[in-house]
Amino acid sequence: MALSRRSLIGASGLASTAAILGASGSTPVRASPAGLRGYGLPSRRIGSLTITPLLDGYIDVPLDQVLGADPEDAANLAAVAFQAPGQRRIPVNAYLVRFGGRLVLIDTGASSGMGTTLGRLPVGLEAAGVTPDQVDAVLITHMHPDHINGALTPEGRAVFPNAELIVPDTDYVFWHDDANLNRAPEGMKPFFLGARKVAEVYANRLRRFSGESDIIGAIRSVPLPGHTPGHAGFILESEGEGLFIWADVVHIAAYQLARPEWGLAFDTDPHMAAATRRRTLERASGDRMLVAGMHLPFPGFGHVAREGAGYRFVPTEWDYAS
Repeated sequence: MALSRRSLIGASGLASTAAILGASGSTPVRASPAGLRGYGLPSRRIGSLTITPLLDGYIDVPLDQVLGADPEDAANLAAVAFQAPGQRRIPVNAYLVRFGGRLVLIDTGASSGMGTTLGRLPVGLEAAGVTPDQVDAVLITHMHPDHINGALTPEGRAVFPNAELIVPDTDYVFWHDDANLNRAPEGMKPFFLGARKVAEVYANRLRRFSGESDIIGAIRSVPLPGHTPGHAGFILESEGEGLFIWADVVHIAAYQLARPEWGLAFDTDPHMAAATRRRTLERASGDRMLVAGMHLPFPGFGHVAREGAGYRFVPTEWDYAS
């Protein structure tokens, strides 16, 4: 898939956000796994499934990276959310799914090679009592560095030695297209090289999926294009219950639920991403679906309610399910 003129607008924004995602080799500050175990983890049960959110860290996003945002309107929305105006701090979440004796990880975070604010997923896994070699499959919502780079150690080895890596086919093709790489801004080229490196390391156990597909067990993919060409979410269903993990449909809850038309410089195609966001929010609110997101406030579980011309996020209860 070639980069369209519209996509290049998003690509330019992505280049300017390379510094936000960071390229530092610093080691993140790590919390004590033993201490985390003492408090438990905020897991949710969906029928026979147990879903444990894992916080990889956070990214600070300046207001000028929010496409279409009016500064005064943004300040008012921040105030309503009891937040300061300006730069927003967004979490980077991943989700561990347990079912039938299997362990499936949805997204991997960014790895410790991207600065001190990211790369904490291994601590969360350890706190959950899981070692990387126990993970059976790693599902990737899209191949941006804060979702796939955590599949490798800073030295470039596989973190999950026994896991199948499952990625959206359209994203795989996009990031492996040399024409796209060559016309991309310099700041965006590491996105291509990072996605390719992960795919190369896991090549002998990599699977690609397309469209709405049954992925593994009770997990089904949902195409959500725009943020990246192959951006996808996953619906988990068991015993009449469900959870929609919508990946990066929303990055900044305080802004984008009320103003779904506001995009982010990370979006490859901002117009398509906005259309996907509004369609997804309408579906989630209309069907009263339980949702989770990679950048919703941790642990990321909640519902979407209509509010005027926009929406609001309603966090839901959680427990210490094991």
